[in-house]
Amino acid sequence: MKKFCVIGNPIEHSLSPKLHNFWLKKNKINAIYEKKLLKENEIPKLIESIRKSEINGVNVTVPFKNSVIQFLDDLSSDAKKTNSVNTICKEKDKIIGHNTDIAGFELALRYINYDVKRKKALIIGAGGVSPSIIFALKNMGCENIYLTNRTLEKAEKIKKTFNDIVIQKWGDIPDFDIVINATSVGLNNDNFDLKLNKVGNNKLFYDVIYNPSETNFLKDAKLNGNKAENGKMMFVYQAHQSFALWNKILPKIDEDTIEILK
Repeated sequence: MKKFCVIGNPIEHSLSPKLHNFWLKKNKINAIYEKKLLKENEIPKLIESIRKSEINGVNVTVPFKNSVIQFLDDLSSDAKKTNSVNTICKEKDKIIGHNTDIAGFELALRYINYDVKRKKALIIGAGGVSPSIIFALKNMGCENIYLTNRTLEKAEKIKKTFNDIVIQKWGDIPDFDIVINATSVGLNNDNFDLKLNKVGNNKLFYDVIYNPSETNFLKDAKLNGNKAENGKMMFVYQAHQSFALWNKILPKIDEDTIEILK
């Protein structure tokens, strides 16, 4: 039996096992997918398990998308460009890191027919998923990308990779068409100390968090006459790409798939 897993800290909120086990069963693949709460010093042991084929594939979530890289043999081109990994697999005896978050975010925006071409985007947070979102926005023709983070140094580090983005001081909100919460704020019903309710209405508020399905960030957006979208479809599409990398099968995304995540 093959074994797959998602690693992170925290990890309780992850619906990856639900989704992947559904697809494994649907495609008659003899495998199981689990979630593992990990500390950073346990990553080398996990990589060794992949090397020995005791684990056949791993998804990576907060806070390990950057820190896992030093333990891998090589990266796909997208993972190199973003310095971010969310999928690991073994290819010809090498442990390779991939980034399926880029495609996940891009396909999620296409799913809701949102066109970022010539628009202004504000990204909140400079964690592991932010470079993937920047990369996807640039791919889709976004005109201006602003990045804000409590710790300025983290944002400046991302600017070294994407030098045409604008770093905004925390609390200084620019004019935008779409704002993306790329942090874990909201997982536990917590709030930002940002005045986002003064930006007008008809903006798109996008949260990469999908569980809970409606964070305070999205609730407040709706109250102020804005559109709100959670990260469920980004989650589904990035998982879809990971599943294909490991199993060489593109699973179906249908009503049943969406239903099991409710």
